[in-house]
Amino acid sequence: MNLEYFIAKRLITAKDYKSSISAPIIKIAISAIAIGIIMMLVSVATGIGLQKKIREKVSAFNGQIIISNYDNNNSDVTLIPISKKQDFYPNFKSVPEVSHIQAVASKAGIIRTENAFEGIIFKGVGADYKWDNIGEYLAEGKLPDFSKTLNEEVIISKFLADRLNLKVGDNFNTFFIKEEQGKLPNSRRFKIVGLFNSGFQNFDATYIIGDIRHIQRINKWAPDQVGAFEVFVKDFKNIKITGDQIYEQTSSSLDTKTIIEKYGYIFDWLQLFDFNIIIILAVMILVATINMVVALLVLILERTQMIGILKSLGANNWTVRKVFLYNAFYLIIRGLFWGNLIGISILIIQQQFGVVQLNPENYYVNEAPVYLNWGYVVLLNLLTITVCFLVLLIPSYIITKISPVKAIRFD
Repeated sequence: MNLEYFIAKRLITAKDYKSSISAPIIKIAISAIAIGIIMMLVSVATGIGLQKKIREKVSAFNGQIIISNYDNNNSDVTLIPISKKQDFYPNFKSVPEVSHIQAVASKAGIIRTENAFEGIIFKGVGADYKWDNIGEYLAEGKLPDFSKTLNEEVIISKFLADRLNLKVGDNFNTFFIKEEQGKLPNSRRFKIVGLFNSGFQNFDATYIIGDIRHIQRINKWAPDQVGAFEVFVKDFKNIKITGDQIYEQTSSSLDTKTIIEKYGYIFDWLQLFDFNIIIILAVMILVATINMVVALLVLILERTQMIGILKSLGANNWTVRKVFLYNAFYLIIRGLFWGNLIGISILIIQQQFGVVQLNPENYYVNEAPVYLNWGYVVLLNLLTITVCFLVLLIPSYIITKISPVKAIRFD
């Protein structure tokens, strides 16, 4: 390190700035960096978190790929049964990406109590049902057990329970409509053993989950006949490719549909979050770089005489530019430190305590979900540092235009 570089580095320090006219500008620049990284961390963590949470909820209650008869594709109610005697059931060996497959069936009905009634869809499941996905949303009670004999245990949403004035342990009558005209509806009596709250209003207001054998008996199906198969994949990112592979491996009488296709309006809405996140990142980085450019220009103008002295002592342009760039880098690091500290603290508080609540009718969740990934945190910081540093090369070029003779006389 040469003498000129050492002198300049010692002269341009944070302590020196406190008494200089550039102090307010520097504070604003540091604050802009801090606020920018806070906004970027929050927008990315909550945006990705919301996408991930909604995707998990839709998958938990519907599977990720649905295999059904063509005649059932436009209806949530099973019309024509499928035999369980399929090459892909119970293990889809021909498609390695499949992690689980389960048989389900559904039937429309009406719950009738002394004071109210509600139209519902009874979703029948069996011993192969993946309860792990539902357990997270169990608000009260327990999950039913359909692995042994036929029973009357069901779980319903807390939304439906409140509307019907029911609670865990209560019994209720359900009337199932028959497809044949003139036939009286079938009546079944069920017992509530659990209440779930998914926050997914379309599901909470409609579905109850019970034993698939009730639907098989009502529809007079054989024990090996079901309504559809719900498939789960190992990596949701490959759901379209896996869906195509499953379609190729099933018979011509069956069709497959991913939840992205079934709930297109939800996933189209979720894709807008990617665009919004990009806009927020671009705006925050732009604001931060503008403030840093202004701060660097002020520093250069304030230190014009020093630049002239260093040049007169033999320092070249790039040496002087590096001094200012290193100091600008120091300011960026300070802003990032406070921004990361505050931003990550906010995200952890939200993750642990759910301070920010959302309307489930609009956002499908009760609270703002947070996906805190350290890879994203590091990437955002590197992106901010890189963009700011590259942009600062432009104003630092002014140093090359400063004449030592004029600069020393500069006042």
